[in-house]
Amino acid sequence: MGRYIIRRLLQALLLLALLSVGMFLLIHALPGGPEQVIFNPRLSAAGRAAIRARFGLDQPLYIQYLKWLGNALVGDFGFSFVTNQPVSELLTERFPATLELFSFALVLALILAITIGVISAVRQGSVTDYGLTTLSYFGIAMPVFLLGLFAQNIFGVWLHILPVSGTSTLGFTYDPFNAFLDRFEHLILPMLVLAVSFIAGWSRYMRASMIEVSKQDYMRTARAKGVAPVPLLIRHALRNAVIPLITVVALDFGQVAGGATITEGVFAWPGMGLLFLDSLTNRDFPVLLAMLMISAVFVIGFNLIADLLYGVMDPRIRYS
Repeated sequence: MGRYIIRRLLQALLLLALLSVGMFLLIHALPGGPEQVIFNPRLSAAGRAAIRARFGLDQPLYIQYLKWLGNALVGDFGFSFVTNQPVSELLTERFPATLELFSFALVLALILAITIGVISAVRQGSVTDYGLTTLSYFGIAMPVFLLGLFAQNIFGVWLHILPVSGTSTLGFTYDPFNAFLDRFEHLILPMLVLAVSFIAGWSRYMRASMIEVSKQDYMRTARAKGVAPVPLLIRHALRNAVIPLITVVALDFGQVAGGATITEGVFAWPGMGLLFLDSLTNRDFPVLLAMLMISAVFVIGFNLIADLLYGVMDPRIRYS
């Protein structure tokens, strides 16, 4: 196990190094480049030279990359072209909101996907199975942004029961408990919208995996020994059926992050997703580059965690 982890970490470091080079070159290859963003057309030649020196744009591209990489390794991603704030400060301000939305949505999606998948598998071919299958296909086909707009119109505009944007009600001061309730109310819609699209797909994987596991020899043996249905389902079937789902969730991490970006944009949730959209609109390249690299770290990290969880869920799996 130790050698496997070390080998995977070395592979991850090599992959991150290649990604950093590719993303850095891609950012500088975008139409206009960083200089067109920070330069005012009315600036004098001396002013342009001062700005180029300020952001290091007067140096060769490989020197710019090496300096950026050295600073990034210690958490310094430079300064925003738009606000002139340190990028690390911007990310620190926005990350808690994204973590809150992402964590709640991910936990909700996993709980409901496993539950729906198990129910569909246990009642295979029934009206319940067909109904859940229909709802799942609806969730798979529905784009996140469109589902968000529908949710805003139904629950916010028509029914007036949930807020449709932001993290708190403007113009009101609450005590800590009511402030918590107000923030949770603002979290409900974006959390549900982000979770629904992944519940649909993950529940189908869970259903298929449960049906396959239930046909295995050890399941028939357990039934023959008189194991009760509930322990049989939880201790024998569920633990083995969830292993393929771990792979799917890990591979879908980037897609979940992309869905969070769209969801934050629809609901004006002040997290990293909304910051990414604003930075993309304003071509704030230091912020974009930092967020792309952080996203790559999380995606690779989640895949490593998924590999390690295989051994926890199924002791038969060994790493060499």
